[in-house]
Amino acid sequence: MDKKTVARPLGCCVLTISDTRVLQDDTSGALLQEMLLKDGHTLVERQIVKDDIYEVRAIVSRWIASTSVEVIITSGGTGFTGRDSTPEALEPLMDKQIPGFGELFRQISYAEIGTSTVQSRALGGMANATLIFALPGSTGACRTGWLKILTTQLDIDHKPCNFAELIPRFREV
Repeated sequence: MDKKTVARPLGCCVLTISDTRVLQDDTSGALLQEMLLKDGHTLVERQIVKDDIYEVRAIVSRWIASTSVEVIITSGGTGFTGRDSTPEALEPLMDKQIPGFGELFRQISYAEIGTSTVQSRALGGMANATLIFALPGSTGACRTGWLKILTTQLDIDHKPCNFAELIPRFREV
């Protein structure tokens, strides 16, 4: 697969949050990995974790603390069942939220899945100068999130603005 040339590749981590998936059948995590590599970014680490608030927080906290990680993308755990706890795990770790990410994701998803999009608690934020995006677990949702939002927002050449160009300024006080 040809890689897109990006002016500034970003160090990315992919975390699949699921009680049932393993690496061999994690199609959403595999898709996110494939797309970010195709766009010229670097995969720092990919993991699967059970839908447990504290296990999710432990992994994401470790990645947030790493200077080589600039973007964390999670898939899964954004619904409303008893075990869906990704927003509850991630929000306390965030220094700032990106409300527009979840809003835009749901707007775009509405065209694809109709009113079922209201069941998505997709969200975005930042912690310790690391961008965090939580997507639903379906492969279709991950494809939508990457192709319709993240690919351009993580591309420093996207105009009029993008997150990639802001990353060096995240640590400013």
